[in-house]
Amino acid sequence: MTTLDTYRLLGRSGLRVSPLALGTMTFGTDWGWGSDRDESRRVFEAYVERGGNFVDTANQYTDGTSEALVGEFAAGRREQLVLATKYSATRRPRDPNAGGNHRKSMVQSVEASLRRLRTDRLDLLYLHAWDFTTPVEEILRGLDDLVRAGKVLYVGISDTPAWQVSRMQAIADLRGWSPLIALQIEYSLIERTGERDLIPMAREMGLGVIPWSPLGSGVLTGKYTRADLAHEISADPSGSRKNVAVANGSLTERTLGVADAVKRVAGEVGATPSQVALAWALLEPGVTAPIVGARTLAQLQDNLGALDVRLTGEQRATLDEVSRVELGFPHEFLRRPMPRSVIMGEVTLEHTR
Repeated sequence: MTTLDTYRLLGRSGLRVSPLALGTMTFGTDWGWGSDRDESRRVFEAYVERGGNFVDTANQYTDGTSEALVGEFAAGRREQLVLATKYSATRRPRDPNAGGNHRKSMVQSVEASLRRLRTDRLDLLYLHAWDFTTPVEEILRGLDDLVRAGKVLYVGISDTPAWQVSRMQAIADLRGWSPLIALQIEYSLIERTGERDLIPMAREMGLGVIPWSPLGSGVLTGKYTRADLAHEISADPSGSRKNVAVANGSLTERTLGVADAVKRVAGEVGATPSQVALAWALLEPGVTAPIVGARTLAQLQDNLGALDVRLTGEQRATLDEVSRVELGFPHEFLRRPMPRSVIMGEVTLEHTR
């Protein structure tokens, strides 16, 4: 059990953040399924009043309304908050340089975010998603320039292959540029493939893991049934949260089976499925702060109840087994008896880390 004001260090930095981050992609009704200004404010106030200090947004969330509302709500207490935003998403769909990871997109996006957030610097800036075109040196030097200019304090990365992240961290270390301190990835009981390379890489290279969608686009709350599998997919994030879940591949026969197991454990511990799913994520090695994105005050209060949930070893094992993913090559291969025997012979080695 823990509290929002029991803070954790973010990666290999001295920055202290709450164990649950407040996701604000739901702030604003521009996409058809978010919360209006008044409800967004109630959610924000409740989070901060409990001691929460880690607020997550992005340049494109609800077409910029999310950042604008966060800036409005943060007025008067800006210094006590850790404001994190992201760049990469396009701001003008027909403009070739309005999105992507390159320096022009980066600088323009940061300037616009600073205006909407009503602040003179960002506490944490993430590269939002890998674009497969921009050289890593351009990205790293651009981020470092923003830090040196005082417009950004720390930098992180999201939704990027592990080999690129580790390469970038090594280059930053060698050249004395600002290191990456946070890795934001999708991670939940229905999406554990990050355990293959992303999470071990983050732990080794000093990045705190910040899971987005720890409730699996709402699937782990138990609100969807097999009847929802027939929903037609659209690539547009507007319309409904169900569409986001389907388009993201979160709503499948397998994931509904995982949700059933979560519901059973929730009944055993006297909690809601959402609380159990978040409690599981909070206990995973390498995870610093799952992001909770509540549309209503009631949803936020329910999510924060995860901080009080205690799972037994047997319950954790049940959840781990029903959601387990194959690690694949080379991980599975290197764990087999024959390779271990060839590598170690008859030596017994005790791991100290």
